[in-house]
Amino acid sequence: MSAPDPTTSPRAARPARRRLVDLGLALLVAAPAFAPIPAAELRPETPAVLALVLLPAVVLPFRRVRPRLALAACVALFLGALALGTLSPGATVAMIVAAYAVAQWAPRRISAPAVLLAVVVTAGVSIVLSLVTGTDTRVIQVGLALALAGALGDAARSRRAYVEAVEERARRAEQTREAEARRRVTEERLRIARDLHDAVAHRISVISLNAGVASSSLETRPERAREALATIRTTSRDVLGEIGAMLSVLRAPEDAAPQEQPGLARVAEVVESVRVAGWEVAVRDEVGADADAAGIPMGTGIVAYRVVQEGLTNAMKHGTTRRAHLLLRRDGEALEIVVTNPLDRLPVSDPPPTSGFGLIGLRERVEAVRGELEAGLAPGGFRLAARLPLPAPAASETSS
Repeated sequence: MSAPDPTTSPRAARPARRRLVDLGLALLVAAPAFAPIPAAELRPETPAVLALVLLPAVVLPFRRVRPRLALAACVALFLGALALGTLSPGATVAMIVAAYAVAQWAPRRISAPAVLLAVVVTAGVSIVLSLVTGTDTRVIQVGLALALAGALGDAARSRRAYVEAVEERARRAEQTREAEARRRVTEERLRIARDLHDAVAHRISVISLNAGVASSSLETRPERAREALATIRTTSRDVLGEIGAMLSVLRAPEDAAPQEQPGLARVAEVVESVRVAGWEVAVRDEVGADADAAGIPMGTGIVAYRVVQEGLTNAMKHGTTRRAHLLLRRDGEALEIVVTNPLDRLPVSDPPPTSGFGLIGLRERVEAVRGELEAGLAPGGFRLAARLPLPAPAASETSS
């Protein structure tokens, strides 16, 4: 395919179109000077008047770069010809075009005084000449034509500014939509990563621990090995179900009902799965499984469940004593969750987590409900603590 001709592009066609417009205006200004007009006051009778009548055709092309100067020159040439007794239609047209250009391209604070001054000067000089010489200067028609040209030019400038503003708003709105789409994609990726970690990490840890139990007990304690393999089978089925449920949510239409998230009622299941893996879990639950009765919002209950799940998962992965402690209590206007696992030694090759992906995602969940999360070594072991704010209980109504 041949390359496009640069002379046919819009950028190349714009100067050519301007030249054609200037040529048309020049003919419109010059034609009345040579036309056989019956009225003698409309025809130039001397070479000097003819020059004054034709010069506006030379001035008009400068209206785009020096609009006020072009208007002043056209007014001066029109009044000069009028003072010599000629009311030139061409000079009048040039003056009107120059007034339109000033109002179209100059700001209103500049164009309005310029056009008003041109109207006042033209009208004033025309009235004086009419009184002195008795010539019909058509002052009203010329003044109204100048004012109308200024108004039309200002309207064109306002419309151009409005179109530019609309285009700019549309461009910014498009950029905003793209940025919002990118932000939503990022948030969705983070949410999927958090859900995937929550669904898989805990159960994989249970599977890993029971696999170790089965391997070490296969010869000496086959019953214990069978129990561990049964736990592996059950846990594997659960994690596959979790992944399948997650995939079904991702593939569901946008208007589908959201899937129910686990809350405080399922904390006991997490604790039991850890105990099945051979861990001793001491639980101190001062809240209970009924979050509604305890005045805990659903979103806070979901985050609390994830804190317990992450804390016990880390305990199984990094603990050395196969013991863990869980505390759930309402401390004032906040829900406090603390998971600790004693350490009789600090593993060098696999230290307790402080900034893994699980804790990163958990911290994001806690901050989403304006809570606080602390994780790190404490006297006697590793401690994961979250403090989730709760709504203040409604004040009891007193009888009057």
